[in-house]
Amino acid sequence: MTSLPVPSASPHPIIVLVRPQLGENIGKAARAMLNFGLAELRLVSPRDGWPNPSAGPAAAGADIVLERAQVFESLADAVADCAHVYATTVRKRGVTKPVLTPEQAAQEIVAAPARGGGHSAIVFGPERSGLDTDDVALARAIITVPINPEFASLNLAQAVILCAYEWSKQAAAAGGISDLAQPTLEELLPPAPQEEFEGMFGQLTAMLDPLGYFEPAIRAPVTLRTLRTMFTKPGWNHLEVRTMRGILTALARHRRLKPELDGLASPVSAPVSSSEA
Repeated sequence: MTSLPVPSASPHPIIVLVRPQLGENIGKAARAMLNFGLAELRLVSPRDGWPNPSAGPAAAGADIVLERAQVFESLADAVADCAHVYATTVRKRGVTKPVLTPEQAAQEIVAAPARGGGHSAIVFGPERSGLDTDDVALARAIITVPINPEFASLNLAQAVILCAYEWSKQAAAAGGISDLAQPTLEELLPPAPQEEFEGMFGQLTAMLDPLGYFEPAIRAPVTLRTLRTMFTKPGWNHLEVRTMRGILTALARHRRLKPELDGLASPVSAPVSSSEA
């Protein structure tokens, strides 16, 4: 049996897998953990023993989690140094305990070090049956994911990633972690200056005007306003999409494209009327 260190408060929860059945699922759980900055994995009586050669490929590079994984004979041993133990289950199984969402549990785990005490652990059961009543009895609280009651089917890695993500979100908000990144935010370009937008908009209207797109003249201000609005907001509605298709149709006909290409444009060639706008 693995010996445990002296308890000390830690902001990172320990992930405990009880009697996991497949090495692939252990590897996928490790991958889910490391994505959100968790690296301490404890295994309770894995069915096929440990280490398991099927875990490595499924971990997709999260080898550090597998290499550091500790194995225990019982759940009681695995959480002996943990002051805050959360059991994940879809049912209370006859045990009266507080029931939390992953977000609520994450908030408690992040706040736990400030209150002192030992580690926090999130416990997951076997793939087929989940945690039994005796396992749940060792926990201080239950984590249940709000889910479609007509299809409540999460696999082990999915359950782990939900809890790991909620913890990382709460920890980041509290300033507890700073090494998780959201690359897409860095890749987005800043909005164009208004001057550039006005230049683009002026070029477009100048091209459309000779084609009669803004006729009759009485309708031109409304059509211009519709165009400006749709180009300065995300999520076009159906009238705005229809307006854009009208523009494309007008330009396509002017260039005398081949019939088959012209057929790709919307059959609505006229701009939206003032009543529709």
